[in-house]
Amino acid sequence: MTIALERPEVVYRRYTVTVADTTIKVDPAVRDRLQELARDRGITMRDLVAQLAGATPTKEELAQRREETKAYVEEHFLGGPYTEQDASAGQQLWADVVSGRVGEVQ
Repeated sequence: MTIALERPEVVYRRYTVTVADTTIKVDPAVRDRLQELARDRGITMRDLVAQLAGATPTKEELAQRREETKAYVEEHFLGGPYTEQDASAGQQLWADVVSGRVGEVQ
């Protein structure tokens, strides 16, 4: 026999708006790591999780940043559309920076 549980959306929404705290279940190793990070920063685990959530962008936010960055680069550096050739050149430049090849006399 299968039982389908349905939660009344009105009650659930009203409950989650008025209740401030939520329990998140994680592995003990994750919990210990969060506690250690919070302690190192001199804050509570609650504040640490809030900081992590606030500092981690969603896919939509990343896409918006990409479009804004692309528009800025086109306006201030390229004077035209950003192409795949520009993307490849940027990736090569970054690879050169990481490897230490930028600035070398050839």
